Amino acid sequence: MLSSEEGTVSVGSRPLSDYVLSIIILFNQGVKKVVLKGKGGNISKAIAVYNAVKDRLGDSIRLEGIEIGSEYYDNRKRVSYIKISISR
Repeated sequence: MLSSEEGTVSVGSRPLSDYVLSIIILFNQGVKKVVLKGKGGNISKAIAVYNAVKDRLGDSIRLEGIEIGSEYYDNRKRVSYIKISISR
């Protein structure tokens, strides 16, 4: 069973609706906070996932914070990321 404090969803190549469903399932399992992560070309998709969740759940969720930055990949290449924290 998952911790009831925080869950994580990493955005990749799956359809947008898969990530929205994952977040809703985490909240239904009692997770209080979900961190949505997107890297590189998936940053805009992570934002689209947040907007879809917001449209679906409305005022029952709250945007806790947004973190942006970059990290090194294979000690050579820098990759940008976004972390969107959502609570219920």
